[in-house]
Amino acid sequence: MTTNTISVADILGPWIEPDRDSGLIERCRNAWNKPLRELTNQELATLLRQRVAVDHILPIASRRVLDGVDDDTEIYDGELKNAVDDASKAC
Repeated sequence: MTTNTISVADILGPWIEPDRDSGLIERCRNAWNKPLRELTNQELATLLRQRVAVDHILPIASRRVLDGVDDDTEIYDGELKNAVDDASKAC
């Protein structure tokens, strides 16, 4: 399996449905089976903030920030950069 096709599910296993639902849970669920390289900036930021597969997601997110990739999905300007900075400090 290449890094182009690997997903959170490949890293952590299948999604396990929680007892409750929320916008956060929905965002994580929607991102779970997507290849990491296809995740939106907002999905990357969400997963980083939740500390999901950080070792795999942080390099991709960092590269997007450095390259100035703006896919118009972030909830606020700089959301991905803030998530990358926070995740980097936690490592």
